[in-house]
Amino acid sequence: MVEKSQSGFWPSMYEPFRTFGQRVADYFSPASDAKLAEDSYTITLELPGVAEDDIEITVHEGVVTIQGEKKTEHEEKGETWYFSERQYGAFSRSFRLPADADETGIDANLKDGVLTVTVPKSAPKAKAAKKVEIKKS
Repeated sequence: MVEKSQSGFWPSMYEPFRTFGQRVADYFSPASDAKLAEDSYTITLELPGVAEDDIEITVHEGVVTIQGEKKTEHEEKGETWYFSERQYGAFSRSFRLPADADETGIDANLKDGVLTVTVPKSAPKAKAAKKVEIKKS
């Protein structure tokens, strides 16, 4: 009888667990959009229930990183009942900026649970003709 190796015939019993961490991180990552306009780039993230003080935006070596933590608590009491709900979770998203992005002019706005980060484009450098003088020898 010929035996087949486990890796060639049977899937590893650990396979579902190898990517579990990444799948959980993707589930808790906020939904985002990135758009291009004529003079800027816009990154939009859905952050319902996240306070402005719990969001940090950094720019380093051409990468914008948006990270924060959602902390929500809701409690209701009645004569014969009690309801409590808590949601906590940290998130981090990074976006590589194009070469023509102006890292110094980034602006952010949080409204109705939507964070909008605007990155202006650098002004194009004028390519004027340059006259070259001929040296006399």
